[in-house]
Amino acid sequence: MQNVNTNKRLIVVFGVSLFVIGIFFLSNNYLSEKLDNAYAYMNNMLLDSNELISLSEEVDIIDPTSSSQEENNQTENPKKEEYVDPYLKYYIGNLEIPKIGLSKGFTDINSKYNTVNKNIQVVETSTYPDVNKGNFIIAAHSGTSYLAYFRNLYKLAIGDMAYVNYNGHRYSYQIVKIYNQPKTGKIAIYRNPDKTTMTLITCTKNSKTEQTVYILELTNIENI
Repeated sequence: MQNVNTNKRLIVVFGVSLFVIGIFFLSNNYLSEKLDNAYAYMNNMLLDSNELISLSEEVDIIDPTSSSQEENNQTENPKKEEYVDPYLKYYIGNLEIPKIGLSKGFTDINSKYNTVNKNIQVVETSTYPDVNKGNFIIAAHSGTSYLAYFRNLYKLAIGDMAYVNYNGHRYSYQIVKIYNQPKTGKIAIYRNPDKTTMTLITCTKNSKTEQTVYILELTNIENI
């Protein structure tokens, strides 16, 4: 009789153990699922911050508000006397905005270095400055990292000048329009199609939901 009771106890203990183990695995799966969902959510947030923006002129550019790993690794501007631009030999032109002290080269549209995560970016379907009635579109980061070449664009106003040195000529542009648009995945470029223009795009200062568009019109061309 004692052996029977002992066997029953063992069966009960074994059953309880199986139950506890089952609960553990179910809980573990539940927690794992929750963690996986959390990671998926964070990944989606990161992907959203790097989503492509489709412009009204059927142009896609990388969101100039996004950050890259390269940005995170370097947060301070290199000292001018020590810094040598690694992409200098790839530049085919230069953008200058004297009011904010900007002078930055740009590469060919098809270059692998033509990206906001390395330079100012010439948007893929842009026309170069020498195309009559074309639109030269440039996007760049704002913010505080060393890649934030458009960090001071917010200081510009209508009437301010910008210059592009390209293919032996200096193109002078004047700002004629500045406007903000929400980050909905699309952004419209409102320009006069009868004018030769340049468009600058970056995020709006102190805003995570808007971006700012600067429309400039060509005023002069001279040889250099």
